[in-house]
Amino acid sequence: MANIDQASVRIPVGRTHLDGLLILPPNPKGMVIFSHGSGSSRFSPRNQMVARFLNGLHFGTLLFDLLTDMEDIDYSMRFNIPLLTERLVLGTEWLIQQPNTKALPYAFFGASTGAASALKAAAHLPATTAVVSRGGRPDLAMDELHLVNAPTLLIVGSRDHDVLRLNETAYAELPGIKQLSIVEGATHLFEEAGKMEEVCRLAGDWFTKYLF
Repeated sequence: MANIDQASVRIPVGRTHLDGLLILPPNPKGMVIFSHGSGSSRFSPRNQMVARFLNGLHFGTLLFDLLTDMEDIDYSMRFNIPLLTERLVLGTEWLIQQPNTKALPYAFFGASTGAASALKAAAHLPATTAVVSRGGRPDLAMDELHLVNAPTLLIVGSRDHDVLRLNETAYAELPGIKQLSIVEGATHLFEEAGKMEEVCRLAGDWFTKYLF
């Protein structure tokens, strides 16, 4: 896309900083903030694929690491949902204070365990316009799902049996506008041909409908 603005950013969170990638297409309609799953980062090829698709729909994207390199060495930190949620909230607050993004509505895209922190962040940030989960673990946010008012889309592969059951349980607890989309033939990472493209389309449609 012509004139796309891409910048590496350092986001202050408490006593440390987190590295991220901020992409703004011309005339962005809103911002999608990514919450990565365990062991993943702003370099996740799947999340970057979704981000590029959303950029093409004129949504800005922020992909940033919720843990520092040193923190990520400790495997248990990847499942510290309260900490990841706090980092996501702080990153969002930083974004809405920046001159070129402060007037834009925002939403979350969460993958794997990142979906839990995305939903918890949405529960704490009532201005959140939408949430999309890809192969997520919304069950890890069960205690606060009843506080999520943002329209929420849960995308799960039909062959990701355990996670599908967890999503079905979490889906029943969401109070507002919601949808559970099952991608036929897909496993947890949507590695099968055409399945990530389907994730992109579903997410793009959801944000087009609700991110404003």
